[in-house]
Amino acid sequence: MTAVGPDRVPANDSIGVGHFSRMRVQGHGVYMAFRASDELVLQVSTACADLLGAKAPELLGRPLSVSLGGPAAARVLDYVRAHDDLSTDNPLRLRLPGHDRDVDAIVHRPQAVAEGAGTDIVVVELEPGASRPLTYPNTYHAVRQALRDLDHAGTLQELYQVGTQRVRELTGFDRVSLYRLDQLGVAEVVAEARRPRLRSMLGLHYQPDSLPGALRARAPHDTVLMTPDVGAEPVPIHSLPIAFVDLTDSVLRSLAPHHLDYLREVGVSAAMSIELIRDDRLFGFFSCHHYSGPRYLPFEVRAAAEFIGAALTARLAVQVEREHDAAIRRASRTLADLIADSHDEDSPLGVSLTRSGGLLRLLDADGAFVVAEGKFHTVGEVPDEVGLRAITAWVLSHPAEEVVSTDSLRVSSGTVSQAAPEVAGVLGAILPDQQAVIWLRKEVLRAYDWGGDSRQMGSVMGTTGPAPAARAAMGRRREVLSAHSAPWSDDHRANAASLRGNLVEVLYLRGRRDVRATESLQRSLLPAELPIVDGWSIAARYEPAGGGFVGGDWYDALVLPSGKLALVVGDVTGHGLQAAAVMGQLRTVLRASLVSQEETLPAIKALTEVAAWTMPHEIATLAVAIVDPRTGVVDHIRLGHPPLLVVEPNGAGHWLTTMPGPPLGLSFGVPQPATGKIEPGAALVMFSDGLVERRTESIKDGLARLMRVYEQGPGTDLGTVVSSVRDRDSADDATLLVAHRLR
Repeated sequence: MTAVGPDRVPANDSIGVGHFSRMRVQGHGVYMAFRASDELVLQVSTACADLLGAKAPELLGRPLSVSLGGPAAARVLDYVRAHDDLSTDNPLRLRLPGHDRDVDAIVHRPQAVAEGAGTDIVVVELEPGASRPLTYPNTYHAVRQALRDLDHAGTLQELYQVGTQRVRELTGFDRVSLYRLDQLGVAEVVAEARRPRLRSMLGLHYQPDSLPGALRARAPHDTVLMTPDVGAEPVPIHSLPIAFVDLTDSVLRSLAPHHLDYLREVGVSAAMSIELIRDDRLFGFFSCHHYSGPRYLPFEVRAAAEFIGAALTARLAVQVEREHDAAIRRASRTLADLIADSHDEDSPLGVSLTRSGGLLRLLDADGAFVVAEGKFHTVGEVPDEVGLRAITAWVLSHPAEEVVSTDSLRVSSGTVSQAAPEVAGVLGAILPDQQAVIWLRKEVLRAYDWGGDSRQMGSVMGTTGPAPAARAAMGRRREVLSAHSAPWSDDHRANAASLRGNLVEVLYLRGRRDVRATESLQRSLLPAELPIVDGWSIAARYEPAGGGFVGGDWYDALVLPSGKLALVVGDVTGHGLQAAAVMGQLRTVLRASLVSQEETLPAIKALTEVAAWTMPHEIATLAVAIVDPRTGVVDHIRLGHPPLLVVEPNGAGHWLTTMPGPPLGLSFGVPQPATGKIEPGAALVMFSDGLVERRTESIKDGLARLMRVYEQGPGTDLGTVVSSVRDRDSADDATLLVAHRLR
């Protein structure tokens, strides 16, 4: 039992102040509290004269026997001393002095007490005895039939309706409505049973702050609150100064004044609520209304209705779990099929995932696409490439998350929404290397009929009937939610995360396979051996990108029919098999052009033309030099490539002057070749940008670093050059080709 002191006020703000509490109870019964150790009465509600034969001040501070009479008080005390759980035999039937009928006594311990009041406080609430006999047909039979009907219901909606109908039949209220609460606390009327002339409330929604405070404040184990006479004014509780008022579990607790005013305004004369609790959380409730006068239900009938509510809750949990399990099984089968498809090494990953349609079924999506290996693979309804790129960029802009989702792209990113206006919901699973699997949903217009709009007027009884015009909590204010898709559930996000986890492993295995295949391809395309030229030493070094990825760098050296030496260093944009394959095609075409033309300009023009027609979307940088071994004269052309370095015998270096052209694939234009000379003892150094570039500095710094390394002389070991100049964490390949004129 929790102590309540000056610094700790109960959640219901019901601590006693002076002689009277600010909290009130219903006047059809009597609320009283006593201390079991000395049997003294600490509290009693003011409407006690009819049942107890005395006014409240006359009973405070006196033994319980003064209020209840000796035999009734003895029975209560014996019950309290014999039971730890006082709810075991509620209600006790007591015969009070001066009465010829028993009253119901509901006995319980309060959840909180005031300091100084004692720790053995007991509350007794007295209600008039049953106004009708409790028979087999009106209690047990009704509950048994309700259990049978609930057991035979096959869907959630059938369960809602059965429970609502059976509660109405048991209680006799004019209207019984079942409210379901969503995760935000918004309540929706999902089922109702009512007299035919009453207006339907089915589908109405209520914001959390419009729900009765009694519902939101009560404890989970106190699930029923009855107000038999809405028109009656609540009565205060008379208290000793040390006493308390904790009405958390009170069966006589009154509704808040504003809620009573509302019920009166809409013509309700009696009301009862039954909370539906699961895992200590309120997820719904029955709201029972009567319009033709006060309606009192004895404790046993309320308990029977509460039992139906508990049975409905249990049955709902089973049905929800059953439907959830079925959905999980379906998703698991789809997920297994997708994972199996992803292991098909003969197809690109995007093709493997999109060819069966399982990607859509997994998340109930309208469209989906896979961003892998630099390409989009789509299935279902998707936007154009502009929209795909915008959505991909938005998903990948959340690198700290593995799965990112929104059910309103317009709210999350208006710019992206403009690029893909037909898409409302997006859920993306982020994969390594800027890859992703992304699901899409179209807009779904959702209509919410809200109750509580004071601008509308209506009658809860329809066009005829006794109820007055009322504020439209019984009417409807429709709000249409647009620019949203159906929401993504936790299961959807879990399925996406599960697929992502498996795909990360698949990508790793595919990556290892691709690296091996690319390395094999690249080794087959690079020169098996470098040419031997009298008076010259030709050497080359290639280092793949960090992480073991192989890219599109290549080098070549061949002696032309004229005896001249052709030297090439190139770099195709990208990594992997695709870049290596493009590199192989460019190398083959350029080799043929050099052999047939034996000059840089016509050879490069021929390469540009072939690349434009056969590889229109590929981009590469290139440096080509043709050296006369006898004179050291070199003709050279650069297309978007770093300059050529000449290292003199003493280690001094200078860059060959030339006008670079745009990278291959961006323009048909080819610049005029430039001419330089390699003196005896000097060396010509050609390289790719992966050797000198670093993210944290200008490329000029890298070029200067390369020149400093060669201060040791043109014969500097290539391994030393690469290790000294290149960024060890570089994500780009590095190629170095050196032609050293020995004499």
